[in-house]
Amino acid sequence: MKKTDLQRTLFDLVSINSVNPAYASGQPEEQIQQYVRTFFEEQGFETFAQHVMPRRENVIARLPGRDRSRLILFEAHCDTAGIEGVEAPFSPTIRDGRMYGRGTCDTKACLAAMMRALADLKRSGRTPNCDVWVVSAVDEEHACQGVLRLRENLQAHAAVVGEPTQMRMAVASKGCLRARITVLGRAAHSGKPELGVNAITQMIHLLNEFEKKSKQFASRKHWLVGSPTFTVGLIEGGTQVNVVPATCTIVFDRRLIPGEDPDVVAAEYHELLERFQTANPQLKAEMEEPMLKDWPLETSLSSSIVRCVGEILQTSGLNPEPCGVSFGSDASKLAQVDIPTIILGPGSIDKAHGADEYVELDQLERAFEVYRKIMTEFE
Repeated sequence: MKKTDLQRTLFDLVSINSVNPAYASGQPEEQIQQYVRTFFEEQGFETFAQHVMPRRENVIARLPGRDRSRLILFEAHCDTAGIEGVEAPFSPTIRDGRMYGRGTCDTKACLAAMMRALADLKRSGRTPNCDVWVVSAVDEEHACQGVLRLRENLQAHAAVVGEPTQMRMAVASKGCLRARITVLGRAAHSGKPELGVNAITQMIHLLNEFEKKSKQFASRKHWLVGSPTFTVGLIEGGTQVNVVPATCTIVFDRRLIPGEDPDVVAAEYHELLERFQTANPQLKAEMEEPMLKDWPLETSLSSSIVRCVGEILQTSGLNPEPCGVSFGSDASKLAQVDIPTIILGPGSIDKAHGADEYVELDQLERAFEVYRKIMTEFE
């Protein structure tokens, strides 16, 4: 099967190991970013790099528009999740109308389509209404340091963040609070457990309190993303079976809906812990500084980017109705600095991070077409 230029670009991107350095087999994104920068420089674009961390830079290509005072941003991250369980993750294959490989849908298909759309627009000789940037950002899969650096002193009037939404326009997403809690009891021989304080048992009681709290907020619903959720993803306690455990630790994941503030939610859990300790003075419970705080996203339906993209999706034969997504992305960080932001891209989030990650090639082509129209028509 002969590849199109767009498919070839995606094939090249997937072939480069850009697993986030925080994970096994990961490495700094410098190799893939060099590919992106070379692509744009060969097309004659003004291109610049933005230092984030050593050997880790955002790459930005700019196409001037008629109104240089206005800017629309297209952003996709170039790093990927880990490759455990993935066979030949950097040897992309095409079969049954899909391209398989690590990062195909999350989010190298978005990046490839944005790169090719900007290049095609420049080649056409048509000047967009405003300046257009395409940004290949680092570190989305771990700490989002790329987009945090990008947004410094950034004045943009709209942003399109590439994530797998099956070419639906997402205007809302959940936020996230993740933190570690440790219960400290007192060790003793299991033959005389009354001499100790069992931290695991006390953690069970604490989790029951969390469950009660979860039932309270489960009734709250956002029209696009549903209800908040609370999940304990990790638990560890004890040293051996014949010792009353002196410690037990959990790491929880609390998903937030628009209207919730992660700092306020964190304070609520601190307050719950204080009440728990007051009722159980023999032990101590500690909640560490959250390892992740991510705000929810909610972009106004009346914003110019939502109206523009809705019309383009409609005329392209795609579903124009806005939707919400349960996952986090770089979009919420841009929205925090008052940039109206949507999430839009080919592929399904259900395939992201999985051993059989893939993107449908017809959606890849539609992404190219839609991105190019947005670049041309937004003003």
